[in-house]
Amino acid sequence: MEEKSKDHWALLNPGEENELEVFGYRTQNLRRAFCLVTSILTCGFLLLVFYWKPQWRVWANCIPCPLQEADTVLLKTTDKFQRYMRKKVVCLYLSTLKFPISKNPEEPLVADRHSVINQAVLKPELKLQCVQVQKIRYVWNYSEKRFQKVGLLEDSNSCHDIYHTFGLGLTSEEQEVRRLVCGPNAIEVGIQPIWKLLVKQVLNPFYVFQAFTLTLWLSQGYIEYSVAIIILSVISIVLSVYDLRQQSVKLHNLVEDHNKVQVTVMVKGKGLQELESRLLVPGDTIILPGKFSLPCDAILIDGSCVVNEGMLTGESIPVTKTPLTHSENTMAWKSHSSEDYRKHVLFCGTEVIQVKPSGQGPVRAVVLQTGYNTAKGDLVRSILYPRPLNFKLYNDAFKFIVFLACLGAVGFLYALGVYMYHGVSPRDTTTMALLILTITVPPVLPAALTTGIVYAQKRLKKKKIFCISQQRINMCGQINLVCFDKTGTLTEDGLDLWGVVPTADNCFQEVHSFASGKDLPWSPLCAAMASCHSLILLNGTIQGDPLDLKMFEGTAWIMEDCSADYCKFGMLDSNTIIKPGPKASWSPVEAIAILRQFPFSSSLQRMSVVTQLAGEDHFHVYVKGAPEMLAKFCKSETVPKDFPQKLRSYTIQGFRVIALAHKALKIEKLSEVQNLAREKVESELTFLGLLIMENRLKKETKPVLKELSEAHIRMVMITGDNLQTAITVAKNSEMIPRGSQVILVEANEPEDFVPASVTWQLIEDQENGLGRNETYLNIGNSSVPDGTRGSCYHFAMSGKSYQVIFQHFNSLLPKILVNGTIFARMSPAQKSSLVEEFQKLNYYVAMCGDGANDCGALKMAHAGISLSEQEASVASHFTSKMANIECVPQLIREGRAALVSSFGVFKYLTMYGLIQFIGTSLLYWQLQLFGNYQYLMQDVAITLMVCLTMSSTHAYPKLAPYRPAGQLLSPPLLLSVFLNTCFTCIVQVCAFLYVKQQPWYCEVYRYSKCFLDSQSNFSTNVSLERNGTGNATLIPGSILSFESTTLWPITTINCIMVAFIFSKGKPFRKPIFTNYMFSFLLMSALGLTVFILFSDFQAIYHGMQLIPTLTSWRVLILVAVLTQFCVAFFVEDVILQNRKLWLCIKKECGFSSKSQYRNWQKKLAEDSTWPPTHRTDYSGDGENGFINPGYEDPEQIPRAKSELGGQTPEEHFWTRL
Repeated sequence: MEEKSKDHWALLNPGEENELEVFGYRTQNLRRAFCLVTSILTCGFLLLVFYWKPQWRVWANCIPCPLQEADTVLLKTTDKFQRYMRKKVVCLYLSTLKFPISKNPEEPLVADRHSVINQAVLKPELKLQCVQVQKIRYVWNYSEKRFQKVGLLEDSNSCHDIYHTFGLGLTSEEQEVRRLVCGPNAIEVGIQPIWKLLVKQVLNPFYVFQAFTLTLWLSQGYIEYSVAIIILSVISIVLSVYDLRQQSVKLHNLVEDHNKVQVTVMVKGKGLQELESRLLVPGDTIILPGKFSLPCDAILIDGSCVVNEGMLTGESIPVTKTPLTHSENTMAWKSHSSEDYRKHVLFCGTEVIQVKPSGQGPVRAVVLQTGYNTAKGDLVRSILYPRPLNFKLYNDAFKFIVFLACLGAVGFLYALGVYMYHGVSPRDTTTMALLILTITVPPVLPAALTTGIVYAQKRLKKKKIFCISQQRINMCGQINLVCFDKTGTLTEDGLDLWGVVPTADNCFQEVHSFASGKDLPWSPLCAAMASCHSLILLNGTIQGDPLDLKMFEGTAWIMEDCSADYCKFGMLDSNTIIKPGPKASWSPVEAIAILRQFPFSSSLQRMSVVTQLAGEDHFHVYVKGAPEMLAKFCKSETVPKDFPQKLRSYTIQGFRVIALAHKALKIEKLSEVQNLAREKVESELTFLGLLIMENRLKKETKPVLKELSEAHIRMVMITGDNLQTAITVAKNSEMIPRGSQVILVEANEPEDFVPASVTWQLIEDQENGLGRNETYLNIGNSSVPDGTRGSCYHFAMSGKSYQVIFQHFNSLLPKILVNGTIFARMSPAQKSSLVEEFQKLNYYVAMCGDGANDCGALKMAHAGISLSEQEASVASHFTSKMANIECVPQLIREGRAALVSSFGVFKYLTMYGLIQFIGTSLLYWQLQLFGNYQYLMQDVAITLMVCLTMSSTHAYPKLAPYRPAGQLLSPPLLLSVFLNTCFTCIVQVCAFLYVKQQPWYCEVYRYSKCFLDSQSNFSTNVSLERNGTGNATLIPGSILSFESTTLWPITTINCIMVAFIFSKGKPFRKPIFTNYMFSFLLMSALGLTVFILFSDFQAIYHGMQLIPTLTSWRVLILVAVLTQFCVAFFVEDVILQNRKLWLCIKKECGFSSKSQYRNWQKKLAEDSTWPPTHRTDYSGDGENGFINPGYEDPEQIPRAKSELGGQTPEEHFWTRL
């Protein structure tokens, strides 16, 4: 255990997802020499242990010291896995640069006063200490006594700093200093050499144990099975190495072009220079020439541009980027821009497809982050260093293997005792003891456990579902909650124009329906629809957001680039021109120029444009956005009084509603437009009307949701759309069943002297004249009927309310989540946070989205399913080429089948090891063991074939209303293994003892001479020696005996029997007879065993090293194993797999679920005051008054650090092995 002294310990990336503890150590030569000698004496075994446990290597070779003096650091993750890493501290010397560096401590090295470089270089030595962790470089800050990340501009820089410190570029000297400290701007993924990949695979602890086992078996002449396992292991290792190599090559090719981009950089005092992108440093000012692939993250400071962020968002929709506000305040630039700072940032890996200079020079951007600090670098790092998988199956499997190894150790001690008691030589005693040690842990285990996943992956691939994380397939078998995005996932991607509702004289006018075929008449509303969008003209084609495209097409206007014809209106070449098309209605306006754009922001829920009408000197602002939000910025006298009712009348029908507004600007100069603040532009607006768009459910949505509901899998909608629209879609899709109550949860931030509050309102269904089920807020005093309490109510809330509850009512959050179904207007950060909160309640969460704003949630979920084929799908574990949610039940079905297969294979291999262990232990009692061909029959003809085919049974087509068991250490499974062990133990022990009572029985090893004489036709190859008393002394390795002849068919048929019993079909897999290969192999193995048992062919008896016995004895053996089969099958199928029986036992014994969500459901069902309706709670009221101390930023939900679902901090099973 590490001691966290102040100088010895520090935190790396505090509060971030990749937070690490770092400990300082100094290498001691005496310790190092001692470890070297020990490694030589142990033939390198100590080095192997150090490879598996890097912390032991550090503790053995080094002594703790202050971090400032360390030459080695030990890093430990702060998550539940507690993984260790060892890194060497590297010293960089600025004296190696080709120009003189000032050694004056008062003189900064770089102009940026916020830069860590000034605090990291020790003067006068000009030395800098750094460590590289997961591709990110950290330098030691001597002032703050901690390691800090380099390769990025500090967040503390203000807008003023960015313009004045970096706007004109860096000096060439500062560039060189930054290049040395920050390293190259390159995302380099080396292609791993095959030998290195091979060594990593071979040095896996299980393969090391396997090598030891096979070496021992080969030394004893057990060649055939050993060779079979070696071939299987070699194939497995070669396939793994090939797969890893291919991934390495693909990733290398994906990022290779990134490092070869030529860029134009502004150098202070020298003008423009061309250089390779790998030479860029944070603070450089680059020129954007036009179509251009960004090699770094950069902040746009002059001009605007359009980029394709498909690599990050999964949506190939052009996004407009605007320059950073030129503000004089000292506030950090990100805080100044709040959540919308991304609209100024050009992300690495995205494509600039169009630039628009401001008229004051070329489009410029300041390099913000380089290398692996960039958005693309972070994506690549997430692939290179994936988050460890924490799943009960793998944790339990590790514990089970430890138990089997302990059992093998008991057998080892037993063998030592027996053989030493009989005076056998130490060498032979040790060999036989090690043999029994290797029996309990089957070497075929790794291949067997992954076989089921491989089969499931192949079946998923046929269904066009692709997986980048194989181990997640088993986890899908435990999914009990699925979160869906709405637009593009549950509903169609495209929106159809339904109509517009204009306003005049503070009243809504008659609806203009687009279905009527009439042209939209000219009005400010038409001008707003034609100009307020982010569409661009690229190669003669209009591209952009589908919603914007539909809206623009509805006007029948066209888009053109500015030409000489429009220059007379004072329009710049870079302006986009909109003019009436041939099919448009008459317009008094010849053209509209879009001069400036404020892009759509998910937090502001609106966008706006500044335009100029042809022939006019003044300017117009058009704004569109969420109706509730836009109404707040309009003059109250322009908003119709029945606005809330009209909005509700459309949203409850499932329409997507967008509001439009207008404002005439009181400025006359074009130059003033570029300096306008967004707050000024989007204020004092005139409300123009509503745009109504229809968003239809996909035809597959309703049947899939019904199937999931029947399988008792919870469904939750997480969307960025309007809350009322989301509720309507949930009801139409029957995500909220008919007759269920919906309770609206609305939370408000504290204001002045009023604390934060939560209001609960019951929404009721009513029939209206439209003939649709409309939903209105009931303002009466009704409540949820007592007789319908439980799961009949559903909570619905917005992202704003979720944020307030997370901050001020954290104790309420679990109560809401267990029945929360609709979460609307959710930001990407809130989506991720919500998924994490569900996981804390012990839900196994799947997230299904189209990849646009769901990347964080997809990554956070146990199973992230992307319906996008863009590169952003690397953020999700699964990608479906089917653009609908049919993939969700298919994935769950395959996950359940793979999980049940893994359990069955594990149970079988456990029983196989125990069956052989019992039989071998009995024979060891008289210094004997089974023959090589006897073992070979069990190991190759049965076990190996069973492991390769048992998991190929297909998934059952219908989802069961319950999940398979999720842990190995459960009573049914443990009882199954225990009882089957008892059955086989009873039969084997009885047979072992009863054969000795037979009148024809002879102790072959004691009276071998007469036996061999009477069996002269047989060649036994048994080596016997006479001692002084005339009796034979057994040489270890003797095989021939009536005991082994009796026990072998029993153990062999037992192996076949448990393979059949553990191959459960319905309800998670198809019946066993549909797995033709497996059924054929079982029947063949059984037939062959019975044939050998009853045959009287000398060649067979000689080859199998058996002794002929009476037919009646053989029949008795067969009857005994068949009786055991009947008993075992009855116990397994009728008792242990009887779910109703186990539920009754749980109920009678008072056992309750450990799942948090079930406990909450039980508590709330017994609470007569829950759910609350038509009341308001305040943050100071009793138990609800809780302020979350971890909450800091009101714009972003923080990363929660508590353990998910209360799961034990075990590592991934294969990592542990």
